[in-house]
Amino acid sequence: MSQSPLVGIIMGSDSDLPTMQGAIAVCEEFEVSFEVAIVSAHRTPERMVDYAKTARDRGIKVIIAGAGGAAHLPGMVASLTPLPVIGVPVATRNLGGVDSLYSIVQMPAGIPVATVAIGNAKNAGLLAIQILGTSDPQLCDRVRQYRQSLQEMVLEKQAKLDEVGYKNYEL
Repeated sequence: MSQSPLVGIIMGSDSDLPTMQGAIAVCEEFEVSFEVAIVSAHRTPERMVDYAKTARDRGIKVIIAGAGGAAHLPGMVASLTPLPVIGVPVATRNLGGVDSLYSIVQMPAGIPVATVAIGNAKNAGLLAIQILGTSDPQLCDRVRQYRQSLQEMVLEKQAKLDEVGYKNYEL
């Protein structure tokens, strides 16, 4: 991994860390440098502004922002930086993360935030890797290899299903 982080993985609270582990794992798997930080849009707004405004100068290329409930972090960060921001809606106790999803996906025109499924930080990590791959041919090739491994996995499962039949298929 390079010294300067390429991906910023931020979250509104430490309680979001278990959800964000998926993005961390993907960055580690693809050997892409990253940083992890707690940056609350509501409790530390000045920190959020500073993080978003300095990310590009610090070498960050993509920001993944996880947030639950009101989920303002991804959108507010996107409004403060020219970098791509990927929002991860974090599941909540009361509404299961639908509130987070709606908050992140309903950005006004001109301030886009890419949004993944509720709790799916792994896909956010993969999207960040794909974005980085647009300017890194080796990383793009690794994404292709990863996708090929997914295809092979499905074909192996189909072969097993063909062999044992659906009644005897065990997950």
